[in-house]
Amino acid sequence: MNTHEDTALPTRPMQPLRFDNLLINFATEFYRVWDTRGSRAKPAAFWRPAPAPDLLPGYFPLGDVVATDFDNINGKRVVAVVCEANAHTKDPAQANALSQPVDYELIWNDKGTKSKIDGALWRPIPAQGYVALGSVCTNDHEKPSLNAVRCVRADLVIASRVDELIWNDKGSGSRHKFSAWRITPPHAPSGEIHLAPGTFAADGSYDRPELGSVAYSLRLPVPLQVSPQPTAPQLTGEPPAPPVEPAKLTHTARLPWFAVKDPLLSPLEQLRRSPSYRLERTDQYMLIGYGHNTESQGRTFRWTAPRAQRAEHLRAFAELTTVEFGRQWPTAEPAPLRYSARLDEDFVQCGAQANEWPNDRPLDVITLAAGQKSIAVYLVQSNFTLLREDGTPVTDTVSYTDGNRLHLCEHSPQETVFVCPPIPSPVPAPAPAPADKPATEQPSPADVTDVTDVTDTVP
Repeated sequence: MNTHEDTALPTRPMQPLRFDNLLINFATEFYRVWDTRGSRAKPAAFWRPAPAPDLLPGYFPLGDVVATDFDNINGKRVVAVVCEANAHTKDPAQANALSQPVDYELIWNDKGTKSKIDGALWRPIPAQGYVALGSVCTNDHEKPSLNAVRCVRADLVIASRVDELIWNDKGSGSRHKFSAWRITPPHAPSGEIHLAPGTFAADGSYDRPELGSVAYSLRLPVPLQVSPQPTAPQLTGEPPAPPVEPAKLTHTARLPWFAVKDPLLSPLEQLRRSPSYRLERTDQYMLIGYGHNTESQGRTFRWTAPRAQRAEHLRAFAELTTVEFGRQWPTAEPAPLRYSARLDEDFVQCGAQANEWPNDRPLDVITLAAGQKSIAVYLVQSNFTLLREDGTPVTDTVSYTDGNRLHLCEHSPQETVFVCPPIPSPVPAPAPAPADKPATEQPSPADVTDVTDVTDTVP
């Protein structure tokens, strides 16, 4: 029978991560299914994630976890667990995010190992359109329950690489061969995270699985909230005073705890105390130059504008938090889960052909002011701040000047502003003509309201 261990300290439920109708959360509680004690194999223990019913109701494991010793892993390891969410659409054709396996395939059992407890390892066979993200252990030689794990719809996962060896049964005396391998996600595209759930890839040999072996990671979007940009400044005739207005919050990206290295919290403390982080972007118009052309002919003005970005600031931010601007960032070892993440390119202003983050050279701005006009030029500066869930900053703000967002405004003191004339009063219809007066006689000028166009000039 299964042996239960001391449970980990309870953790408050975190807001689940969602992709379509799949919910993802994290468990730190496990029960031991089987271990190699008594056998001739190297030490190993297989554990089943046990989502707490009061904190994670309706959640299922994706597979079991292997440890290379007999120590209790409760409160020390973390694994992704999944739940079916209500669909965003009422379309009956939309498939569920999760499905039971339809059967299991035997990979290995302990016959011949002389272990104290019978054990076997099984590969779930998914329904059509679904994939398995882990393997299942039993403490007997019978197939596991179909309720032991869940398989995930194929469009919600990404094919991944089978990486380094975790454990194999060499020397165990079993009639079968078995090896367990880590799963490493591929590079994530813009605005996505790829997450290996913490399970293992199983193989019935001792050789590294061939390239193209079946292993999967979960796909996750990086939620991004976008607000209106600050109002563009206008020139009224007086020299503008910088800055025009305070910086305005325009974008908020939410990053899950495992994708951020927090200098003050361990990974499991992050899960308990700050399961999500906010990377906020504020935008502000910065005055580059102002000129007044008093001549009748056009005149060229030229200014030099410093950029806010600094390579050393960006490097320090990435080293402290692992979060990168303009490229994907992988798992920082040691880490409880393997992932690959990349921020949305529009959010960090790093399109494929416009990555200006490493460029801290000043900008040369040249513009032509028409005769008798004032002109002002602005650039947009963006500031990025990473905040914990409680609002405290993780590190210093990183700033960026967008050389492609030039705002030019001009003003002419002699400009004439036309005001719409008032609507004239209705002209009364002429009275019926007397019999001795021709009916075609025109009304007197005094009978018509006089209307004069009105103009005004702004100094």
